[in-house]
Amino acid sequence: MDNQRLILFFSLAAVLFLIYESWMQDYGRPSVPQVAQEQGQTAAFAPKTTQKDIPAIATTPDMVATGAAMEELARQENASPRIVVETDLLKVEISTRGGTIGSAWLLDYATVPERPEDKLQLLKPVAPNMFIVQSGLLGEDVSLLPTHEGEFHSAQSSYRLEPGVDHLDVDLTWRNEAGIEVKKRYTFTRGSYVVQTRQIVTNATDAPLVAREYNQLQRTDFSDPNESRFIKNYTGGAFYSPEDKYRKVSFKEMLKGKLDQPVVDGWIAMMQHYFIAAWIPPRGEQDIFYTKVLDNSRYIIGKYSPALSIAPGTTHEFSNQLFIGPTLQDDLASVATGLDLAIDYGWLTVIAQPIHWVLSAIHSVVGNWGWSIIFLTILIKLAFYKLSETSYKSMANMRQLTPRMQALKDRYGDDKQRLNQAMMEMYKTEKINPLGGCLPILIQIPVFIALYWVLLSSVEMRQAPFMLWLDNLSAPDPYFVLPLIMGVSMYIQQKLNPAPPDPMQAKIMMSLPFVFTVFFAFFPSGLVLYWVVNNLLSIAQQWHITRNIEKVAAKHKR
Repeated sequence: MDNQRLILFFSLAAVLFLIYESWMQDYGRPSVPQVAQEQGQTAAFAPKTTQKDIPAIATTPDMVATGAAMEELARQENASPRIVVETDLLKVEISTRGGTIGSAWLLDYATVPERPEDKLQLLKPVAPNMFIVQSGLLGEDVSLLPTHEGEFHSAQSSYRLEPGVDHLDVDLTWRNEAGIEVKKRYTFTRGSYVVQTRQIVTNATDAPLVAREYNQLQRTDFSDPNESRFIKNYTGGAFYSPEDKYRKVSFKEMLKGKLDQPVVDGWIAMMQHYFIAAWIPPRGEQDIFYTKVLDNSRYIIGKYSPALSIAPGTTHEFSNQLFIGPTLQDDLASVATGLDLAIDYGWLTVIAQPIHWVLSAIHSVVGNWGWSIIFLTILIKLAFYKLSETSYKSMANMRQLTPRMQALKDRYGDDKQRLNQAMMEMYKTEKINPLGGCLPILIQIPVFIALYWVLLSSVEMRQAPFMLWLDNLSAPDPYFVLPLIMGVSMYIQQKLNPAPPDPMQAKIMMSLPFVFTVFFAFFPSGLVLYWVVNNLLSIAQQWHITRNIEKVAAKHKR
């Protein structure tokens, strides 16, 4: 029983290691085997149902080009004219080739804090970090409807959301000689990252037109030189369905097999740390969600609508919502059911989401995320005050017994059985639970893990300044001051705890502050700030309790 504190520290170390391992499994970039996508390959995802009413037309665009053909397609896309659209939140470039959104800058977010004028580019038409948004139409005859390779025309080459105007429509038009017209309309709204998209099909022929719409997101793997290499973040696909809820589709899974699943009231997305692009279909419509891999390097997640017949002389409108922006929890929740789950807090979402809400509420008052973390730490400490008090009282009582424990160890030597019996008798006589200090702290571990996810996953923390040299709470402390303070605070806490009688255990305990200091040197400073404040509050509480127990013990000795 004399090594309970050592067990507790190793338990905490194990928790931190498990956090890191879990993060690497979910978000790390695996070494992806170069597996070709072949027609006969076993699918990783099986369709749940079969739509019997779909005519025998293509379900997804034929995109099997590789090598030189892919390079030629990319060259043609980049050579096409661009339409520049600027709102209060977004600047996008739409290619006249297919109406593809090839570039998007988020005007409220800088690439690096040192250059606020250099806005973050989420969508990019070329590698590395290629990420584009595509849409198109498919029919019985490929020439009758435009895919994402069709040539469109626009009345203007640039659009701007003027002051006092809430909405901006950007139209691109495609026509063929048969009398079919397709108008792609993007509607941008002030104060919103949601773009309303429409593909308006006018059938001026004398025959019915069978058509279906598809929308997809295409990207390559992602690498951000400005982020810590120690902490990996998930980049890949995801989708939501009422049955499966939120589900990731990693690039590795896309290589292994194709997603082919009917979904009603869901969404598809491509994610990276802090940011997301997502297609949200109309409610009540059954779409097929799919994935593809092009040239083993371009990953696609998309969806296509049911096929329908457009009568001669009539018009039909395919509509969707497109989200391009940051993973702000409240914004995502208001766009579509389950979209806020794209902020992946892991298995402790039920704890992490309330913590995020409290943190945001504090920030609305104090206006600084660093101080918000400090006040949140104080609130968490107050919430667990009684549990911590129980733990610290147990440790203080154990500290009083340290000389007697050492005497028992000297008396019984290597006879572990008799030593444990004598120690149990001593605990029983003194009415001390040797494990009383462990359980209260173990109960708090899920809260720490949940807070870990919140501080690492919340875009609000990105480049958030605190004070003095701490100008980015999402990055490690550049001068390692906070990790050093954290290490010193851990050392002080150890001095307040009963020392292990075993010299080897004592040496290991003394090395832990150094080990954790190195470990936390690579953590975001916002998380280290929480740990430092929590340690300082714990030291104050533990010192107060220990002093009172020592005073009582001194009176009894008199």
